[in-house]
Amino acid sequence: MIKTLSRRNFFSHSLKLGAGAFLARGFPALKSGQTGSIPLIITSHWNETGKKAVEAGWEILTNKGKILDAVEKAANVIELDAEGLGVGYGGLPNEDGVVQLDASIMDGQTYNAGSVAALENIKTPSSVARIVMERTDHVMLVGQDALKFARKWSFKEEDLLTEKAREIWLKWKEDASTIDDWGPPDHIKTIKKGQSGQNSDGDVERITGTTNVLAVDGDGNIAGITTTSGLAFKIAGRIGDSPIIGAGLYVDNDVGAAGATGRGEDVIKSCGSYYVVMRMKQGRSPQQACEDAIKMIADKYKSINSTYLPGEKFVAINKKGEIGCAAMRYSEPPQMSVLNDRGFVLHQGTLAFPREKK
Repeated sequence: MIKTLSRRNFFSHSLKLGAGAFLARGFPALKSGQTGSIPLIITSHWNETGKKAVEAGWEILTNKGKILDAVEKAANVIELDAEGLGVGYGGLPNEDGVVQLDASIMDGQTYNAGSVAALENIKTPSSVARIVMERTDHVMLVGQDALKFARKWSFKEEDLLTEKAREIWLKWKEDASTIDDWGPPDHIKTIKKGQSGQNSDGDVERITGTTNVLAVDGDGNIAGITTTSGLAFKIAGRIGDSPIIGAGLYVDNDVGAAGATGRGEDVIKSCGSYYVVMRMKQGRSPQQACEDAIKMIADKYKSINSTYLPGEKFVAINKKGEIGCAAMRYSEPPQMSVLNDRGFVLHQGTLAFPREKK
């Protein structure tokens, strides 16, 4: 049974279950501007799974392993978490109930990149993206051809739709329209929603749970991964920013790396992660560069719709191991998991436009 919650509360409740318990344990927070240190690995995932992810990558980094192995291993930890709703296995499906995954990887040392988009039935799309990067002369493979490619490399096909994600999708289907056959019979529906048959709960809070993993090794080499199941209940075949180099991920071995989460359409249009790295190249700190990207996107809408603020979040690192994190519109300041030789911390970033708590 699914608990009776408003559409808005249903989705925000699902997102916050794991995170609240994690934060209550009182992990130390890293202050903005703290001096950097390498090696370093971060992820925009800030719950217990995020902590496990950076720990798995850190073990590789500190045992003279390859930086690409470190970021891939960390990303896989998150992709394989069945309780997560926005990445890999357990991610929320598209409007047809099919889980389609996107991922990208970039190696600063070789200036090489790979990605997959709308990939079905494979739990770890970031690993497929790495094969695209290392074993082909291409950057992106999509859809059924990406799946055929994964089969050639012996990736195991599995149903990615967990029962938890399926129930959330069914709840969305029931509430998505007042004129279809989903949900209770009409005589029950009108009692629940009022005689007009209209849902008074307002818009669905769409889950966009992408994650970024960025790292710099002891030699100053940089690599990154962005992986996602995309916008919940998206139109089948929709591709967001995550698999697009320069949008959801960008790495420059001379400067740093950046990754994005949030509304992918705005990150694509702004080349968001590339913009963050270029701002760092111009002398801005990772924190300043993330904030610059938030402001840049917000400014684009001022003359069009002054009240519109998409929900972007950027994370960044530079070659010195300094970090940054900024978001546009959330009810709480953004956070990310950080691990270096000083230990694990939750870094709290800045919030440009706080959203009123419901």
